[in-house]
Amino acid sequence: MIGTIVNVAAICAGALVGVALKRGIPDRIKDTVVQGLGLAVILIGLKMALETQNPLIVIASLVLGGLVGGILNIDGWINRVGQRLEQLVGGGNGGEIGRAFVASTILFCVGAMAVMGAIEDGLTGRPTTLFAKAMLDGIASVIMASTLGIGVLFSAVPVFIYQGGITLGAVWAAAFISPSVVAELTASGGLVILGIGLNILGVTNIHVANLLPAIFVAPGIVVILERLA
Repeated sequence: MIGTIVNVAAICAGALVGVALKRGIPDRIKDTVVQGLGLAVILIGLKMALETQNPLIVIASLVLGGLVGGILNIDGWINRVGQRLEQLVGGGNGGEIGRAFVASTILFCVGAMAVMGAIEDGLTGRPTTLFAKAMLDGIASVIMASTLGIGVLFSAVPVFIYQGGITLGAVWAAAFISPSVVAELTASGGLVILGIGLNILGVTNIHVANLLPAIFVAPGIVVILERLA
C-alpha cells in the first residue's frame, strides 16, 4: 500500500501548490519536467520487461491481449466513460469543483500505470511504478489545480480506494501465484509501461489500455505450459 499512499500524498501536495500558484507553471518548465519523467517511465518499463524468463510468453501475451483489448475497444470505452462523466457534472453550486474532481479522478485512476503499478506493489512489494506515477500525478495536479481549482484535491480519495483495492487483491492472490507467473506478468506489464513512457514523450500514440488484457493473459499461458510440462 505504500505506493498508493505516496501517490495520494503527491496528488494532495500538488493540488495545494497548484491552488497557491494560480497562474500555473510556464510551459517550458512543465514540458522539460514531463519529458524527464517520460524517460524515467521508459526505464522502469524496460527493467520490468527484462524480468521475463521466456520472451515468447510475453510476445504471445501482448498479441492475444492486444487482440482482446482491440475487439473490446477498452481504450475507446474508457474515453467515452470519461467524457460522459464530465458531461454529467455541469453548472450550479459546486460545478467548478465537480468538474475539477471528475477530470482529475479520470486522469489519475484510468490507465495502465494505475492498474499495473498497484498489481506490482501487491504481488512483489515493489512500488517503483506507483512512485513514478506519483511524480507524474503530482505535477499534473499542480497544473490542473492552478487552472481548475481545489476540486483536484478531492480526487485523492478515489485514487486511494481504487489503487488500494487492487493492491490488497494482489496481496491476497500472491499466495496462490508461482514466481514464474509473477515474472511473466511483470514483464508483460513492463512493456505496457514502456508504451506509456513513449506516449508521454510524444514518440508514439499507443492505445495502451487496449494492451491491459496482456497482463492477465500472461499468467494463463504460464499455468498452461506448466501443466503441459
